[in-house]
Amino acid sequence: MPATDDDTLLPFSLPSICQKKVTAAFDGGLISSDGGVLLLAGADKRLGLIDTLAAIIPDHRDPALITHSMADILRARVFAIAGACPCEGGGLSGRR
Repeated sequence: MPATDDDTLLPFSLPSICQKKVTAAFDGGLISSDGGVLLLAGADKRLGLIDTLAAIIPDHRDPALITHSMADILRARVFAIAGACPCEGGGLSGRR
């Protein structure tokens, strides 16, 4: 099935980048899977799962010294794992 301009099958829209529309198609065969992180980010933005999770995790850090919120830290970690970025310790390939 060829890619089309109709992305209404997604339950959310992907954010534009530099005023260019971003679409997702899954008919590309063996290509990079990095687009899955964009899809995950769109789903998280719509559903608020990471913000909800961050709200229930106690954060005992001194608020005056906090640079990154718990949600930002979780979001970075989840996306690194989802993208299997070895530089961020993502993926499960090296774990037993």
